[in-house]
Amino acid sequence: MKKIILLLLLITLSAQERTPSDFWYGMNMEEKISFVNGVYAASSAIKSHHQHQVKEQYVRNDSWVRPYFIDRFYEIVDEHISKEVDSHLDIIVLAVDALYSNSDNANIPVVEAIRIVSMVQDGHDQKANLYLLKAQQRFK
Repeated sequence: MKKIILLLLLITLSAQERTPSDFWYGMNMEEKISFVNGVYAASSAIKSHHQHQVKEQYVRNDSWVRPYFIDRFYEIVDEHISKEVDSHLDIIVLAVDALYSNSDNANIPVVEAIRIVSMVQDGHDQKANLYLLKAQQRFK
């Protein structure tokens, strides 16, 4: 009986929750760059596919005006991709490393962290800081 209780105690202690920062720090530099590249590629593909679908659906309707929510969707997707870093994704990786160095940010999902540091790289500091504060509150 003592062995079972000890085993359960060990399992409980070893099954601690991994945070997004633990996941991030578990990768080496090449894996982190590949991850950021994947986020950038997926965001770009989503936007491109959506634009194509919208155009295809409304190409013959001359009175159609694109609603605000579509423009806002494109703005949100664009926030995930820094235009200033070009192909130097290591800058984003190092910025995410810096973001996760603060323990208040440990639970922020990696994609959200990439979004925040991408906005900073593009010079949208105030917006990025607001998003960071909201993320810290949301993902305590």
